[in-house]
Amino acid sequence: MRPVKPSSRNRYWRHNILLIVGLLCAWWLVTFVPAYFAIELSQYFIFGWPFSFWMAAFGGPLCFLLIVGFYAWWMARQDQRARRAVQEDV
Repeated sequence: MRPVKPSSRNRYWRHNILLIVGLLCAWWLVTFVPAYFAIELSQYFIFGWPFSFWMAAFGGPLCFLLIVGFYAWWMARQDQRARRAVQEDV
């Protein structure tokens, strides 16, 4: 098997870094925006509990799991594409 071309390797890592930066921005929004607006969100109640509680107890962890799951799924696809490209070059 021949080594991967530097340009395709660079493109792979550039896309990987952009994905990581985008998901970190989503993580930041999910973590800090509800905390910043916690007092305003506490005015709304769901089943007797403030909405800020629901965001902290269920919304944040669920979003974190979705972010990790999306990253794993996307990178598995990218890795498969990269492997296929290497096999086609051989």
